[in-house]
Amino acid sequence: MKIHFIGIGGIGVSALAQYYLKKGHKVSGSDLISSEIIDFLKKKGIKIFLGKHKEKNIVKDVDLVIYSPAVISTNPELKKAKKLKIKTKSYPQALGQLTKKYFTIAVSGTHGKSTVTAMLSLILIKAGLEPTVVLGTKLKEFGQTNFRMGKSKYLVIEADEWQASFLNYWPKIIVLTNVEKEHLDYYKNLNQILKTYKEYISHLPKNGALVINKDDKNSSKLKIQSSKLQLKTQSYSLKQKEVENLKKILKIPGEHNVLNALAALTLARVLKIPDKISFKALSEYKGAWRRFEIIKAEKITIISDYGHHPTEILATLKGAREKFKIKKIWLIFQPHQYQRTSYLFNDFVNVLRQVKNKNFVNNLIVTDIFDVVGREKKKIKERVNSKKLVEKINIPSIVYLAKDEIINYLKKNLRGKEVVIFMGAGDIYKLVEKFSTGSVDLTQKCF
Repeated sequence: MKIHFIGIGGIGVSALAQYYLKKGHKVSGSDLISSEIIDFLKKKGIKIFLGKHKEKNIVKDVDLVIYSPAVISTNPELKKAKKLKIKTKSYPQALGQLTKKYFTIAVSGTHGKSTVTAMLSLILIKAGLEPTVVLGTKLKEFGQTNFRMGKSKYLVIEADEWQASFLNYWPKIIVLTNVEKEHLDYYKNLNQILKTYKEYISHLPKNGALVINKDDKNSSKLKIQSSKLQLKTQSYSLKQKEVENLKKILKIPGEHNVLNALAALTLARVLKIPDKISFKALSEYKGAWRRFEIIKAEKITIISDYGHHPTEILATLKGAREKFKIKKIWLIFQPHQYQRTSYLFNDFVNVLRQVKNKNFVNNLIVTDIFDVVGREKKKIKERVNSKKLVEKINIPSIVYLAKDEIINYLKKNLRGKEVVIFMGAGDIYKLVEKFSTGSVDLTQKCF
């Protein structure tokens, strides 16, 4: 079968493309710009069309077109596929079809999905259960990719709530990390978010299980739903006796990562995996791409992190201070999406003040908001920007800088032995690459 992916560079879509490639199908794809993921897929032998999407990328002998949820109905490739009466599916629809074929474990929630999915996958592998994994980040253990083809009935997926994508999935077990206000470009409010989660939980079969974070008040509200459905429900909490042990063995810092580990551990127990195996896998977990990813550079420590929600910022920087205790910490933050920045503006202001006032960071740089193509409203873009965010925060040691000014600013102001955290879900990680590849020369005069 010939399958074409529109938006193949997306973190989820790229994993699905690898799945079909492993199954022996002929795979092609298109995306607007190149990336690490695109380069990786090319090396796998996938034909990729870069640049503006074009009708000619869709040919008559294509059997199926799978498209990213970000692709709009007027996309020329999608329109051509429909004109030729080629079968089309969105990424969530296509993944949803797979969830019915496997014993699917879906990890959901506002924060921690990628880390819990990664931890859980490694526990299952260590236990010999050979899962297939669709992940929202890249893992060193998977050969720096976001997909693993397994040999068993188990499928572990990261189930995203954006545009209610997870309503396409039919898992046997759901892990629910937490629920907060997020994706307010789609949801009206928290009540609508909770209502959608309730519908999602109802997809579980009668013999299904729900693993839930007892410490999260919004998740706890959903426990009532599981009782109505007579589901097997297991809770986890920072009050458990395993917490101190996990703090000692985890290589990634922060209380939030202890919670993530507890989620994976609790799910492993549902599958009757011995604790000895789970703790061994958790102790060996090195972390994932852009999830507090530590990259050593000359005389300083560089960290790349995907955090883009106020809660994630606070949890990550609290963990950074616990790990690096007396070192000076710099945060370079790239807000992600104008609409998120607008809807959560006051939350961002409060959190960024808090991390400075609590000495979680010493210096803070905010750069321009990452513009998510196809998801931004012109009116919102006109009323919110990073300069306004910095002005509102109004504290010492915070500056606004354009992205192309950041490296030179750091060269002039770093003195050596600092920790520099590049944070955001956009393209801020490209600055990290300049350090990891050695293209940034931190000369002696800068220290």
